[in-house]
Formats: sequence, C-alpha cells, structure tokens
Amino acid sequence: MEKNLPIHLQEVIYGSSDSSISKQISRLEKEGIIRKIAPRLYSSNLHDSHEDIVRRNLFSILGHLFPGAVLSHRSALEFKPTSSGQLFLTYKYTRKAELPGITIRFLEGSGPIEGDNPLSGELYASQRGRAFLENLQTSRKPGQDSKTLTFSEIEERIEQIIRVNGEEELNKVRDKARLISEKLGMKKEFLKLNKIISALLTTHPSKILKSPVATARAFGVPYDPVRLELFEILFRELSQQEFKYREEKNISNTAFKNFAFFESYFSNYIEGTVFEIEEAKQIIETQKPFPGRNEDSHDVLGTYQIVSNRKEMNITPESPEEFINILKYRHKVLLSARIDKNPGEFKNKNNYAGQTAFVEVSLVKGTIIKSFDFYQALNHPFVKAVYMMFVVSEIHPFLDGNGRMARVMMNAELVKAGQTKIIIPTVYRDDYMGALRRLTRQRDTEVYIRMLTRVHEFSSTIISEDMAEMQLILEESNAFLEHTEGKLRIKNFSQ
Repeated sequence: MEKNLPIHLQEVIYGSSDSSISKQISRLEKEGIIRKIAPRLYSSNLHDSHEDIVRRNLFSILGHLFPGAVLSHRSALEFKPTSSGQLFLTYKYTRKAELPGITIRFLEGSGPIEGDNPLSGELYASQRGRAFLENLQTSRKPGQDSKTLTFSEIEERIEQIIRVNGEEELNKVRDKARLISEKLGMKKEFLKLNKIISALLTTHPSKILKSPVATARAFGVPYDPVRLELFEILFRELSQQEFKYREEKNISNTAFKNFAFFESYFSNYIEGTVFEIEEAKQIIETQKPFPGRNEDSHDVLGTYQIVSNRKEMNITPESPEEFINILKYRHKVLLSARIDKNPGEFKNKNNYAGQTAFVEVSLVKGTIIKSFDFYQALNHPFVKAVYMMFVVSEIHPFLDGNGRMARVMMNAELVKAGQTKIIIPTVYRDDYMGALRRLTRQRDTEVYIRMLTRVHEFSSTIISEDMAEMQLILEESNAFLEHTEGKLRIKNFSQ
C-alpha cells in the first residue's frame, strides 16, 4: 500500500500537524524531490500535471482532507466531476473549495447513514435511494453547474433498474428511499420519486414523464436505448456517404431462381446448416428433406421458398407494424420444421453470441418500432439494406434463424429497388461476422459498411441463366472455400 511507502515515493503526500513529518516534507520540497500541488497536498510525481494526479487519486484525497463527507447528488450517480469540473459533497457546511482541475461544492447536510457506500478512508457515497432523493431537490443552477441531474436523466436511470433487474428491484429502491426520506426530512423529494416510479410501473398517469425511454416503458413499449443509439450512429454514417447503384442483371425467372438457390445455400451454410451442393440441389428439386436431416433440409427449403419468390421479396415495411408482421411471417416460413424454436413468434428467453447479449426479451418489440424511424428516413436501396440487416441481426428477435432473417430482410430491400441481391459466401463468413461484431462492440461503422460494399460488388458479378455456369463463377471467386483456404475474388478484378 502507498501509505506504507517512504514519503518521497508516495504519489500523494498530505500535510501533517506532526512537526517531524512537516519538517521532512519541507526538506523534500526544498530538495526538489517532491512538489506542492495544492494546499496541504504534495506529490513525488514530478512529471504529470497537478490535474492528472488529483483526478487519479481523487477519492483518497477527499477522504483524507474531508473525513465524514458524502459524495452526493449527481456525483453519487456519476462518480466523476461534471464537464465543467464540479463535484458535489454533502458535508458540515456549504462552501466551495478548489483542487487542481476540480471545484468541490460542499452542501451542508447529514453525514453518512446506514447503507451509504464507503469509498476511501472516511469518504462515503450516497446509496442509490438517497442519491435519487438528492437529485430531486430544487437546483438554482443549470446544466453542468447543477447539483442535480435533469428529470429525463433521473427517469432513464430508474428505467434501467426495471430493464436490467425488473419491477421487484425497483420496488425495493422505492421502499428504501421512503425510509431514507423520513430520516433525512426529504418527504417532498420522495413524493416526486414515487410519481416517477408509479408512472414507469403504469400505476400513475405517464404524462409526468420527460424521458422518451421512460415514457415508452410507461406506454408498454419499452426499448433498448443503447441499441437505438447504435442504430443512430449507423444511420448518420450511411446518410453522409454516396453509394453505387448496382442494377439486377438476373432478370429472368430462371436466373433469379438460380441466384436464390445459392443465396439460400450460403445463408444456411453460414449458420452451420451444411450440405454438399448436390445435396442442396436435390432438396430444392424434389422439395423433400434429405434422409435423416429433416429440420436442416426444411431450413434450406424455407429460406429458398422466401428468397426465390420475387413477389414476396418485393415486400418491404411501410410502418413499424408491417415491419413486425413481415418478420414474423417470414420467420414462420423459414423455421417451419423447428417447432421448438417457436416459428413466427418473438423469442421468449434472452439469447447470446459469445459475450454479446442481444436485445432483452421485453424490449424486442419496442426496439423494432423505434428503429423504424431511422429506416424510413433512408432512401438509397443499398443504404436501407445495410441498415435493415444490422437492425435485425442486432436485435436478434427470434430464438433461432436471426442471421438468415437479417439477410432476407436486407435482400428484400434490394429486390424492391431492382438492385442486385447480396450473397455472403463461405469464404467471406469471417469478414462478415467480424464486421458485425466490430460494429456491435466498438461502434465501428466503417468496417461493416466496407464489408457489405465489397460483397455487393462481388454479388453483382454472379449472373447466369445456367445453374452450372453460375456455380463455376462462384468457384472461380473462391466462394466455397473456408476463409483459411483462400480469399474472395471478384470477377474482372485482381483481388
């Protein structure tokens, strides 16, 4: 521990009333071994700025200099200074104090009570119920100088409790806040908190709510705000770029169905439904499942039934309700043989891919509805396809078949506009999955858009009235190889 280090090796050194320590500090400062960074505060770090040293050791500094103080109001929920450098503490008096880069705003009030959280030394942080009550006090200063969060921000934090841990947890918070309000004389603030919670639990008129997230929950269509923010990031990037139109060349029914066969084949292969090409052809030609593989065969048949139907693939949603209905209908066709996967119905339990948790069950419908606002504001068919594919993939609304559904919805946007559909070949699977993960986890739109732009260019070269010839084009493009065996090649290009 740093406190056991010799003084001259400690990053933060506190002034002392002990004369021997005080003399030692004075000597070390004169020798240039330590430096003063604030009143009663020194450091052996001679390189970093005073501000960086203070921020790095903030809670231990506060606990030492102001024992019994409580990190309170907005600071108890944010645990950091505001953008204007304000930090709020409940203490013995009301005044301001300055530390390098930070203004400490002391507010006279009660010290720590049972349930408040110890931070460092004798510094505490208001427990959640107390912090909500503090943030519902009246504040005379606006914005980042205010001791309180806005009503919308408070509502969103309360809504998050329901979203993550359910109504029971929120009721526990309310019960605890009621007791705290009686102890600290904050009954007026508790009435405000109770109205917000009651509105979110739809036991009180929802017109009092300010936050869109909280209001949506009160009206029975809660959504995932983190996903919606991600959709907005993608929407903005897509809206700022120019994309090439690639007109459909497989005009005849024969050519359209040839492409649809490979589209279905690769879309299932990506998800682990693996058949040899000749086996898949036999399934489509006979409309009968391959011996011993009934469900897998019906996955291929169901996908092909949708993507080979030009009329069906010309249907795109014109309202959130249509969006939901189209998803459910196509999913019912796609997974008709997998009764245990509830074909045509949204998931009834949460699903994951590795460490990625998709949209929570109760938020699926609301997130789909909210995503539609950005969708309908897009115009270019490729842009709409790129957005649609990510929305369905990211929400993951079904127990199974989400990847195939995402690609079906993507290609329907292209068919409707007379554009080339997209095939994701086996050799490109890792590029495709990696780009999706990167957008989900790192919010990197560039890699995702570039990936689909390239594979759209590739798909535009897969043209033929003859199935065998189309297969040859795909073979020459390395489409059937694993990613470890080759790279995607585009006809007439050197890649």
